[in-house]
Amino acid sequence: MAADAGYASSDNISAAKALGIKAVGLPKKRGMKIEEMTGSEYVYKKLKRFRAGIEGNISMLKRVFGLDRCTWRGLEHFKAYVMSA
Repeated sequence: MAADAGYASSDNISAAKALGIKAVGLPKKRGMKIEEMTGSEYVYKKLKRFRAGIEGNISMLKRVFGLDRCTWRGLEHFKAYVMSA
């Protein structure tokens, strides 16, 4: 699992591992060793690169489709927006 730095905490890593996620890659280590998060340096680098690729896609969606601001209020409005697309 690769996630943003905002989710980097020992508690979140422990919770993810309890759910059965084997490798957790976070940009900020928060006092944890890479081996504790992912098991190996190789897996950590793969997750880090994957996350960097996702950031590029998010940036493109913001620029091209104007998805930088959510104007929906609640799940029902979001469903209506998605169905109209």
